[in-house]
Amino acid sequence: MSTAPIAVFDLGKTNSKLFVVSSGGKVVDEARTRPVWREEKDLRVLDDAALLAWMKDELARVAAAHGVDSVTFSGHGCTFALAAGDALVHPILDYEQEPPAEIAARIDAMAPDFRETFSPPLPLGFNYGRHLLWLDAREPDLLDKADAILAYPQFWSWRFSGRKVSEVSYLGCHSNLWAPLKDDFSSLVDRMGWRGKMPEFSRAGAVIGTHAVTLGDGRTVEVAVHNGVHDSNAALYFYRSLGFADFTLVSTGTWVIVFNPASPLERLDQTRDMLANVTVDRQPVATIRFMGGREYDVASGGWTRPVREEALASVIAKRAFALPSFAAGGPVPGHAGRFSGPAVEGEERAAAALLYVALMTDLSLDLIGSDNTIVIDGGLVRTGLYAAVLAALRPGQTVHTSANPEGSAFGAAALVFEDRGQNPFVNDCAVAAPAALAGLDAYRREWRRQVEAMQAGTRKEKRA
Repeated sequence: MSTAPIAVFDLGKTNSKLFVVSSGGKVVDEARTRPVWREEKDLRVLDDAALLAWMKDELARVAAAHGVDSVTFSGHGCTFALAAGDALVHPILDYEQEPPAEIAARIDAMAPDFRETFSPPLPLGFNYGRHLLWLDAREPDLLDKADAILAYPQFWSWRFSGRKVSEVSYLGCHSNLWAPLKDDFSSLVDRMGWRGKMPEFSRAGAVIGTHAVTLGDGRTVEVAVHNGVHDSNAALYFYRSLGFADFTLVSTGTWVIVFNPASPLERLDQTRDMLANVTVDRQPVATIRFMGGREYDVASGGWTRPVREEALASVIAKRAFALPSFAAGGPVPGHAGRFSGPAVEGEERAAAALLYVALMTDLSLDLIGSDNTIVIDGGLVRTGLYAAVLAALRPGQTVHTSANPEGSAFGAAALVFEDRGQNPFVNDCAVAAPAALAGLDAYRREWRRQVEAMQAGTRKEKRA
């Protein structure tokens, strides 16, 4: 049984990272890059060759420096690749682009019923089956040329191993391609004749091949390639592996994704970005999400420093509010993000944005029926007070934060360790102390009142 470190490529849309995790469960090396998305004709696509070159160089470096002998991948949702033989038949699409209206109307009518796929109707390429249909409408013979439809982590697993496989946590992530209750592909896949283009399944973390790495001294070493995983599902697996059982996971990054395994799927409302994810062990999990990290960046004006409690208190006292939504999707769709009340700038604007994200998380937790333990993971932990504000908003629930903000990467590593028969991670989560913010409850009530008024106005317009 190997005790060498594991390399995990955690592949986001705006940032891609490498973590080297030791057999003791510690990060011993890391590196980061920004993927390049380029314009090609009228589409925005990934420069996959540039990202692959960076990944190969980094893997060679850490294999030489640390004796890494295993590599795996976690990836953001919504992205796929069309492959034939050893090449792509089309560049990988950026999921944040909308099909033309005339095509969108036609392909959206083809989506399976929500109660089959538990994939809500989403804009852009958030349902990646929608972008598949868009490419099919643009180039009717394109899918015929492909021998495999690969989810994003499996694209990279293939690039490193030469083997094409499928994995259920990514397919089951609001793609419109998976029917969780049937544990099978959706009716859309069969209607379009795509079942034969879906490679055989391999569990996340399983070895699917090897990759030859050439070291600086000319030696070649073989690195085991393990099947990749959907990033926030990897985070859910990680915290379960630490011993959390009845809990709600708030996985934060570009997206805030809230998993509550205790919530019945019947509670899900497709109009509010609620869906069923599917775990690495093929179990559906009630989920709600919004683009919280992106919204914080936009609403805060790009603030990058921690926000002090004094700034939060000032914004609450002034009754300055950020209102949804500063990005597409989420539980309050159809509105452009805006501020109400006195104008705020600098750190106070960032404080209003932080309160906004906490209040959107609080609303999401209510919608998903969360009354159990809460675990917060990911980038928003670094804002400093996000967990403390949420703990103050949810006094009946214990809120844990992870000292490790990279739960998706650690979940991917945990899957590889499990494949080796190991579990080196220790639960070092801390209980968040509620922020002592005078007037927070009243601020929350007023924010909810304004949001409900916005939604009522939208409903009235639709009736008219």
